[in-house]
Amino acid sequence: MCNLYSLTSAQSAITDLVKLWRDDTGNLPPLTGIYPDYPAPVITQTPQGRVMQMMRWGMPSPAFVIKGKKTDKGVTNVRNTSSPHWRRWLGPAHRCLVPFTSFSEYQIVKGEKPKTIWFAPTGEQQTLFFAGIWTEWTSVRKLKEGETTNSLFGFLTVEPNGVVGPIHPKAMPVILRSREAITHWLEAPTEEALKLQRTFPDEGLEVVEGPV
Repeated sequence: MCNLYSLTSAQSAITDLVKLWRDDTGNLPPLTGIYPDYPAPVITQTPQGRVMQMMRWGMPSPAFVIKGKKTDKGVTNVRNTSSPHWRRWLGPAHRCLVPFTSFSEYQIVKGEKPKTIWFAPTGEQQTLFFAGIWTEWTSVRKLKEGETTNSLFGFLTVEPNGVVGPIHPKAMPVILRSREAITHWLEAPTEEALKLQRTFPDEGLEVVEGPV
């Protein structure tokens, strides 16, 4: 489960890659540690064009997960897209891009403290995108906040590739690189868009010493 990533590229680089119509995020500093429930830049498709805005990381949890609980911290990673809970947000209106420059997974070794391992893109293009979904939702994220309405996001996961798998064998995020894949995820019919829920090539990622 990817629960920590970074975004340190210039906003102009993101604008060029996705052809933003509007950027509502303001002057973003380098984000070296984005954790669950943190605000982060997310790109959506509107009738006018692509918009980048801040959203909180963590989609609404299924009802059985929060039964008897006072808060819903949200679901960061989505694997089972056939679930009725997630299907409602798989249409173009609720798909999004989550820009990143590196992401991490925990390496679990029996008898040792979990170690954070970072992965970053290879090649010249250092900003890639998670294939995400988003929604506006009213819930209690934290007791001290009470009930709030937020724009929330999460991203899809898939079988890990040969780089991530040895560290985290369960899953890795769905990653998009090309302009064609970006457009397809935001605009294609659901059945076609979900074909992008596939493992990223081994040669596209490498292990790095920390967030980049």
